[in-house]
Amino acid sequence: MIEANSINHNRQTLLCIALFASSACGLIIEIVAGRLLAPYVGMSLYTWTAIIAVVLAGLSVGHWIGGILAPPHVKVRTGLTRAGWALAASAVSTLAILILLRFVASLLMPSSLNPISVIVILSTALFFLPSFFVGIVSPILTKLAVDEDKGRHPGKIIGRMYALGTLGSIAGTLLAGFIFISWIGSVGTVLLVSAVYSALAISFFLIGSVRSTTSYLVLLFLMLSGTSMLGAKLQAFTSPCHIESDYFCIRIDEAPSFAPTARLMALDHLVHSINDSVEPSLFYSPYIHFVDEYTKQRMGNDPPSTYFIGGGGFSLPRAWVHEYKGTANLIAVEIDPAVTKAAINHLWLKPKKEGLKIVHQDARAYLQSLPMKPTFDVIFGDAFHDITIPQHLVTHEFHEEIADRLNPQGFYVLNVVDNIKHPRFLLAIAKTLFMTFPYVEVWVERGRGVISGRETFLVTGSKHRSPDAILLAHRGLPRSWVRWPDSKLRRLIEEPKVLRLTDDLAPVDRLMSNHLLAFTY
Repeated sequence: MIEANSINHNRQTLLCIALFASSACGLIIEIVAGRLLAPYVGMSLYTWTAIIAVVLAGLSVGHWIGGILAPPHVKVRTGLTRAGWALAASAVSTLAILILLRFVASLLMPSSLNPISVIVILSTALFFLPSFFVGIVSPILTKLAVDEDKGRHPGKIIGRMYALGTLGSIAGTLLAGFIFISWIGSVGTVLLVSAVYSALAISFFLIGSVRSTTSYLVLLFLMLSGTSMLGAKLQAFTSPCHIESDYFCIRIDEAPSFAPTARLMALDHLVHSINDSVEPSLFYSPYIHFVDEYTKQRMGNDPPSTYFIGGGGFSLPRAWVHEYKGTANLIAVEIDPAVTKAAINHLWLKPKKEGLKIVHQDARAYLQSLPMKPTFDVIFGDAFHDITIPQHLVTHEFHEEIADRLNPQGFYVLNVVDNIKHPRFLLAIAKTLFMTFPYVEVWVERGRGVISGRETFLVTGSKHRSPDAILLAHRGLPRSWVRWPDSKLRRLIEEPKVLRLTDDLAPVDRLMSNHLLAFTY
């Protein structure tokens, strides 16, 4: 009798551990999913919406099937074996994520599908099956736990299993977000989850199928081995990221199309900076070049006191440190220390140069910590999440905080990416800036010949109008920029559908949706 109770207790413990661990693994995959997709489709609101919806759909269907596989008459060993196979399928389908990512992405990225469709299809192909199979586990384990402890009220046991599943999900979320992605990367995290599923499956096979254990283990081994061999052949277990931080997939590549001495930094799926090892003041990115030329037009040769919102490759701070020999007061606020480290190690940034202060913090939070008095000649907004600007950095309240810290002759300049034919986000920013600054200007590079699609705009706000409507580059690559006529800008922003952005309502992703969906309105 004592031995039977001991066996019962051991099974209960295994059921609890398995539910906790499988729930944790399911949420780990959901969190790491965003990082896996980021190098291909970015990490936007639409990416997370698709991932969460697909994972929940997989879990829902899995729970339903799991309930069918756990009828009242099912025997304990049969239930344990079924749970083992669900965990085995979870292990194989999780490992297959890395293979499918390369294969499906290679088919979808060159296609004519709009980005939202690509995100949904890719998310479904990768994450539905792992969520489906792990969803099967919970109803079976809960049913077995009730059967194993018939002396207690079923509601108490069911409540305990639900609680363990939820706690496991919390643990998985925290482990993925705070530890695994930063320490072992997204690929390593997927491999770890697959290993945990495999270990749980083996445990259930060992105690659930005495006669068939060997054949089950051999079959699981063959499935995992075959998937692993295919993944190794396709190099699916190699991360496309050179560095995986808490915020970005960071890649550093040579840029021979620009110059033999140039390198670029890509964050997730977009190039953010291009630096030259020999010529710090040679700007390959037109919008960086604009800010340099515009500053000289407005400030002359005086070293500008500047606040940089976003660092990236630190192209402009690096150039101005070199040019002004430490006489300019430059504060660059970059939220991700790993980005700064990559710029130091690969893009020739020298962080200890006199006149440059690098801060790793949210740019708005740090600005709020500074004295409420004019301090800067230039505040340059260049912080992006995918192709959008974080919403708290485009609101009227933030613009007021910027204006309070600008010198009388100073200006705010913001890099904005939007659809050139229907720039709803751009117009909302301009309309919001007019609430703070008497003069708001929109600049675009001249001669690009862009008729439709994505364009990079430069928006400025200040107390004084620019002296000219055309800005010519006086050094570096031959470029010029043209300012939208004031009458055109005023006419466009006065339309009722153009929003003013506030801390209460700044729907950046919705305003960018016409670009993301590639529709023509």
